[in-house]
Amino acid sequence: MAQQADMVILNGRVLTMDDSSPRAEAVAIAGGLIQAVGDTADIRALAGPGTQVVDAGGATVLPGFIDSHVHLFQGAASLEFMSLDGVYGLAALREAINKYAAENPQEPLILGMGTSYGILDGVEPTRHDLDAILADRPVALLAPDIHTVWANTKALERAGLLHGAKVAEGSTIVMGSDGKATGLLLETGAFGPVINLSKTGGRDMLGYVTGNDPEPPATAAERAADRALITRGLKHAASKGVTTMHNMDGNFYQLELLTEIDAAGDLAARMQVPFHLKNFDPLDRLEEAAEMKRKYTGDRIWSGVVKMFMDGVIDARTALMIRGYPDAPDVTGDAVFEPEHFNEACRRIDALGLQICVHAIGDLAVRRTLDGYQAAREANGARDSRHRLEHIEVITPEDIPRISALGAVASMQPLHSAVGGHFGPIPQGTILHDDQYPYAFAWQRIRDSGAPLTFSTDWPVVPVDVMPSIQAAVAPVDPGAPWDVRPQSLMDTLASYTRDNAWVEFSEGSKGQLVPGQLGDVVVMDRDIEAMAPGELGMAKPLLTICGGQVTYSA
Repeated sequence: MAQQADMVILNGRVLTMDDSSPRAEAVAIAGGLIQAVGDTADIRALAGPGTQVVDAGGATVLPGFIDSHVHLFQGAASLEFMSLDGVYGLAALREAINKYAAENPQEPLILGMGTSYGILDGVEPTRHDLDAILADRPVALLAPDIHTVWANTKALERAGLLHGAKVAEGSTIVMGSDGKATGLLLETGAFGPVINLSKTGGRDMLGYVTGNDPEPPATAAERAADRALITRGLKHAASKGVTTMHNMDGNFYQLELLTEIDAAGDLAARMQVPFHLKNFDPLDRLEEAAEMKRKYTGDRIWSGVVKMFMDGVIDARTALMIRGYPDAPDVTGDAVFEPEHFNEACRRIDALGLQICVHAIGDLAVRRTLDGYQAAREANGARDSRHRLEHIEVITPEDIPRISALGAVASMQPLHSAVGGHFGPIPQGTILHDDQYPYAFAWQRIRDSGAPLTFSTDWPVVPVDVMPSIQAAVAPVDPGAPWDVRPQSLMDTLASYTRDNAWVEFSEGSKGQLVPGQLGDVVVMDRDIEAMAPGELGMAKPLLTICGGQVTYSA
């Protein structure tokens, strides 16, 4: 006699992401696993008196979304700080800052999230501009990409940066002719001391800025506040249908907090957390990465990954380019690691059997990352490493086939693209040469090369909302030449958010598909997404999110 199901989902349009049996009507879950997939009548027969019955009403049912590139702690904190999403112009910025300051009189740092480049009608703010809005309290505005901060004088003074300071390679405190900082801080080594002024004490950014644990250690009250913040972030992600996230910054502190949250029964999504190797770290610190892998091995919280940065971002002209930027010919971006330093790091990480994830946005950054992966392969021999290139916003045509040739993975974010509809267009003659446009955010060209392609949000750079990202890939805006926009198919895009993201974390066969025996991670949508116009996919929302057979979100 068949085991009684704990939950059955009936009358759905089930997309199993299993090519051998791609569609069904219903799903049964028992003991935290997928018990059966089939037609509604057969699955209904598995229901008993205590079974939870969900009627999908003809809506899409999918494996739970896997967001393979997020910053959980920062994303959770962004829900608490001042949002500048959609704020543009001096009047709107003044209103937003003054309103937030009045509502939060004890806030140690007025921190704005999602600040547009050129927020002041095309011009970026100086410390004097921000002083004119609010001078007697520290103010800092963080760009959406988390690579640039604009700070007022009070924030620079409190952080000890007003007169400049020594910063890590690849970071810059931009100085003015008066010998004082202008307020523009490029990359984490420059703006880390300002972020430390925030109400979180910068603990939400530590895994990103240094990869270290809090020093001095967090107090009991701080740990409790951080647990509550992360718990809220996890629940927020679950409300978007997310059942697994790959964090792209990390330290032991985050792993400890997640373990405590899991013990309390509040871990609403599975989490992978990396060791973050900075360019100023001795390579002997990689033993910490190996320790993370040994200590955290579960299917709910695990490590096994090393994250590095190769460059910055194109908007700030810190992305590493082969040629100078069109509007700044002498500027080619900033190399975070020098080539041989990076290559040796790759050799040592790969020799430890760890996976590598590298932030590489510019075409030279992508090339040097591939060079590092090649150096590791030549030193250690070929293996199924699945080393990842994060972002790949610009690539040369000759480097595209190297991804698959080296057994690497393209990890990209559709909503980052200027054709994704979230950020503004890239005007010709500014940050891309005309011949680079067809190879900017070149999802389909990379997919056509045979390289594995995974999709993610990079929350909080964009919201941890999968459906707008899916729309961006399937129905990108086409601005015309010199862009060469190549939309993704819906099924390829869904695979890049489910089955393929399970594969890239070495979890193929255990998650990412609705197949008996796999983990009971499921999302029930509010409509049949296959029947939607591609340009409206972002409107679809989850009705129910299930992780390990437990409901983590219900609309």
